[in-house]
Amino acid sequence: MERMERMLFEAAVEGSVTSLVGLLQDDPLILDRVIVNCFNETPLHVAAMLGHTDFVKEILRRKPELAREVNSRQSSPLHLASAKGYVEIVQALLSANSEMCLAGDRDGRNPLHLAAIKGQVNVLKELVKARPHAARVIVDCGETILHLCVNHNQLEALKLLVETLGSHEFVNYKDDDGNTILHLAVADKQVETIEFLLTSSAIDVNVVNANGFTAADVIAQNRRDVKDKNIIESLKSAGALLGKIESKMTTRLSCDTDYRVSSPHPLEEVREKYRKKKDWLEKTRSALMVVASLIATMAFQVVANPPGGVRPDEFEGNDNPVSRDPHQAGNSSLASMDPMSYDQIIIYNTTGFVASLSIILLLMSGLPFRRRFLIWILMVIMWVAVTAMALTYLSILTSTLPDQTTIDVSALIIIIWIGLIVFLLVAHAIRILLKMIRKLIKLVRRKRGGISTMMNRAVVSAIV
Repeated sequence: MERMERMLFEAAVEGSVTSLVGLLQDDPLILDRVIVNCFNETPLHVAAMLGHTDFVKEILRRKPELAREVNSRQSSPLHLASAKGYVEIVQALLSANSEMCLAGDRDGRNPLHLAAIKGQVNVLKELVKARPHAARVIVDCGETILHLCVNHNQLEALKLLVETLGSHEFVNYKDDDGNTILHLAVADKQVETIEFLLTSSAIDVNVVNANGFTAADVIAQNRRDVKDKNIIESLKSAGALLGKIESKMTTRLSCDTDYRVSSPHPLEEVREKYRKKKDWLEKTRSALMVVASLIATMAFQVVANPPGGVRPDEFEGNDNPVSRDPHQAGNSSLASMDPMSYDQIIIYNTTGFVASLSIILLLMSGLPFRRRFLIWILMVIMWVAVTAMALTYLSILTSTLPDQTTIDVSALIIIIWIGLIVFLLVAHAIRILLKMIRKLIKLVRRKRGGISTMMNRAVVSAIV
């Protein structure tokens, strides 16, 4: 880092506007160089994170485009100020570029998500006012900002968002496991949150998750204590229908005060499932990167050192006259002796090289490969690369070994192996197709269940 740029970052840490102005007088282009150079973060990130309001305003006045810059975690200065709760800095950054409300960091979370997770209600008000539709962005695992509020027990932030954006569809939105915010609040026994949702929102108390459980069924799987009974009574008062699991629990609560643990905490099960999924994805990404790098290296070596070597330097003389064996120095010997075999090797080798480079480029591009489907696509490309290298090996073997028996045996082994790859590809394709069919069937059943629930509620209301 240059001396002037280092002094600029030191001024950002101290929040010294005087130093900033002095540096800009000595070098008017210093902020432009910060934008062009590849730093982990900008001085605006540092000042926004440390809460130096005057420094932030001064730097935005002179170079407002710095508000668009992101650090190594894809976080903008607005992300950092929102998480820390600096309202004035957030207002200044919104004035410079309010579109950054929609920018996602490496985890796919925008500044509104971070403010909600940290419970920065005053900041959240400013962000929602500037870009209300940013609060409806879905993050990983299909969670809304309301799910994040419940998962991090931020009731005040939840109240603000429900009162501001609490449409029926938004409040009852399901994550990838089919859980609404009521399911999560009940599973975590957040009594105040449950009371708020039941009295001040359009929450559907009888909606079921992916396991077919209502909120009343979820509480039946928690620890047996008096709090559970109060939650059940609140759900019943709000019109919750008694399910089989919840009915058994009610009977047990009425006659037994020595409660035991019947099953693991549902919310912990969800989190553990997500952690395992995330670990699998990270390990798979790392393995794909290592294997793709090795294949790219091997493919490069085949071109740099072709089978049979390269032709020696061309020279005039009695020993090796050019007229007898015309060639250019560095040409492949195999290309001259057997062009068809050489072309076959190059085609297979180039296919493997390009496929492995594609994997490396996609993994380094910063795209959110957090879904199994996207990882599956990368694995298919990897199968192409590995198969191409196997065919390259077979082609080289065929063109360089004189023993036909050895070649035939090797070819048979490679063909069997390629057949295995094709089998795996077809098996995975069938698996994905069946999974899509199951999801479609579940979706149809949910819609039918929703209609049935509405009819049951209407009957209960009529009886009452």
